[in-house]
Amino acid sequence: MNNNVLSLPGAFPLHQDKNYISESEWVIWKLLCRPLDSLPQSTPQKLSQDTGGQISTQRCDELIRIANIATLSGIGTWISRLLAETDYNVSDVCDKPASVLLDGINKRLGYTLCNDATVRAFEKLQLQWRGEEKAEQS
Repeated sequence: MNNNVLSLPGAFPLHQDKNYISESEWVIWKLLCRPLDSLPQSTPQKLSQDTGGQISTQRCDELIRIANIATLSGIGTWISRLLAETDYNVSDVCDKPASVLLDGINKRLGYTLCNDATVRAFEKLQLQWRGEEKAEQS
């Protein structure tokens, strides 16, 4: 798919990846031989149990949501983390209006990180995801 959303001027870099786990969490996943992209294959309760309770069920739920959101094309782990920390899941990200999602991030942060250009870029991504979904159903 041609993703021209990356080049929209003034928008938050929706495609950018950043670490979304702490160093101590990274060590735990490495000791468990669990790559981060395998997190959605488990439940938050099971993941927390696997860590011996060192990572809470709530945090495991958040990590799973981050990993799931980051699977959407054109979206990186940085915005995925912000969306998950604002209590959104992958269905919300695909279905809720971009303005609602990104306003939720801004309100949680207490400042405007996602501006109008970011909303427009996110809307374009949502249209792409919906187009992919329709193509898969055909």
